[in-house]
Amino acid sequence: MTLAELADVNFDALPFWQGTEAGDFLLARCGDCGEAHHYPRAVCPFCRSEAIRFEPASGKATIYSLAVTRIPEKPLRVVAYVTLDEGPTILTKIVDADDAVAIGDPVRVDFEKHPEGLTAAVFRLARNDK
Repeated sequence: MTLAELADVNFDALPFWQGTEAGDFLLARCGDCGEAHHYPRAVCPFCRSEAIRFEPASGKATIYSLAVTRIPEKPLRVVAYVTLDEGPTILTKIVDADDAVAIGDPVRVDFEKHPEGLTAAVFRLARNDK
């Protein structure tokens, strides 16, 4: 799916996807109540305001919950809920994880281009990041 096709389907999230395309991780925040939320949408899930703006996020998070799939002779597959430093918890893929991946591990955002066009925000372990 291209950004133009996405705009036809889900215009509310277009700034988020434009950000990932540019290598920026953006977070939706309500201009009235100040709460950050993810997934991006036109109406605040906390106060129902339509005063949504997109702002750069730190890209830092902590693994809240995870599921690991091990297939012999293939890379480890990890799907996790991560809690962003800004507050929201999101479902994502952890790339290049090792067997020691665990709840509570720090992660940081990265970007992965999908073969069909969109660039997705994924996360990788950040145990050794300063």
